[in-house]
Amino acid sequence: MTLAIEPMVIAGKPDICELDDGWTIVTEDGSLSAHYENTILVTENEPKVLTIL
Repeated sequence: MTLAIEPMVIAGKPDICELDDGWTIVTEDGSLSAHYENTILVTENEPKVLTIL
């Protein structure tokens, strides 16, 4: 199984809203934010991080 963990780091308040395009997420207070993804492969023995931080 493969999982995508996608945290969003926000400099201001944690409130977000989705734009009318149904895809874009912005902070409600207009503060800076960053989004990134880590992909994890779950194996029988141990999880493996497929992305580099």
